[in-house]
Parts: sequence; C-alpha cells; structure tokens
Amino acid sequence: MTWPIIALLAASTVVTSFISGILGMAGGMILMGVLLAVLPLPAAMMMHGITQLASNAWRAFMLRDAIDWRVMRGYAAGGAAAMALFALIQVVASKPVALIMLGLMPFVGLALPERLHLNVERRGHSTASGVLCTGLSLVAGVSGPVLDVFFIHSKMGRHAVVATKAFTQCLTHLMKIIYFGVVIATTSAAEVSAWAAAMMVVLAFVGTQLSKRVLERIDDRKFRLWTRVTVTGIGCVYLVSGAVLLAK
Repeated sequence: MTWPIIALLAASTVVTSFISGILGMAGGMILMGVLLAVLPLPAAMMMHGITQLASNAWRAFMLRDAIDWRVMRGYAAGGAAAMALFALIQVVASKPVALIMLGLMPFVGLALPERLHLNVERRGHSTASGVLCTGLSLVAGVSGPVLDVFFIHSKMGRHAVVATKAFTQCLTHLMKIIYFGVVIATTSAAEVSAWAAAMMVVLAFVGTQLSKRVLERIDDRKFRLWTRVTVTGIGCVYLVSGAVLLAK
C-alpha cells in the first residue's frame, strides 16, 4: 500500500465511523465505495467487514443498555437462516442487480401504506430483516439502507435504534468476514494486510467515540428527519451505481 492510499483509508475510517455513530447508518456504504476503489473485491469485503465489526461492536457496547433484545433475537434467527440457505444453494446475484435492489428498497419501504410498513417492532419483521439483510450483505457487501427501512417506522428512541442496529450489524459483518475469509483462503484472491486492518479497527473506535457527543445533543425528531433524508439519498446512489454498471 502506498502512503496516499493509507492516508485515504485512515481518514475514511474515522469519518465513516463518526457518521454511523450518529445515525447508525451510511458510513458503511461510503467506506465500501472507498475500499472497492483501491482494493480487489475479496480483500475489500474482508477489510470492510473487519472495520465495520469493530465500529459497530464499540457503538453497541457504548449504548448496551439501550439494545432491544427482542428485536435482536428475531434478527439473529433470520440471519442464521439466510447464511444456511446461501451455503446450501450458493446463488449469487450480479452486482448491478443487487445494487438496484438495494436502491429500490428504501423507496418501496417508505411508500408502503401504514398497515404494510416494515417495522422491526412488529411480529416477524425482525426475523425478515435478518434474512434479507444478511443475504444482501453476502451478495453486495452492504445492507444498511434495507435495515434502515425496518427501523424508520419504529417507535424506538434514537439510542435504542443506534444500539440495536449496531448489534445486528455486528452479526452480519461477522458472517461476511467468515464467508469472504473462506473465499480468500481457497482462491488466489489478494491477501488482507493485517497491519492495515488493525489500523482501521483502532480508527473505527476513535470515530465512533467522537460521535457519541453529537448523538447526545440531537433530539429524536431531528434524528428521524436526518435518517429519512440519508436513506433516500443512499437509495439514489445505489440506483445510479447499478444503472451505470448495467450500461457498461
């Protein structure tokens, strides 16, 4: 790795961990874009998984008293089912299709009538989010925008939202690390730099810690407004990215 790339990864890790620490989202997608620009796909997926696992684990620990364990149980069950299904059928969608699906999900979720809204507090919805988000993470590398759709209409406060989402993402990124670790170990894919991964883990802790003060200062109304704006913005980015890849 050259020094400019190292500096880019360091700055990206701090900034994206800071963003995710405030909104519980968005940072992972931005970091994935940076990693894919400078690293081979398997290495980028591994680095992303390691860094985001560290960032989310620290965020979940800081806000551990606010975690909704009922939602977590459902998400874990759904994630395990998705992992088992992927291991059994080994179906992988093309990247453009996965990106377009991710881009459409926020708009579909927000457009649904009240009785059909996706909401992790409703019976079965947390399990469905586990299945869908884990599957998309193994296909496209990230699933944050889809997970956010399940939380937008919940009545949970901002601390509970950020804490619970952080814990769900810990599980998802752990499964991604295992999956792509096997890919790297069994193919000629580029290896992951241990020292670079360690650097990004430390900086993920720094960015997450810095975000806590900002999270304390905003109220739930502003938190939900910023979340909605960010969700739709991310959806647009995914749609454009998928369309560009399809056009090539």
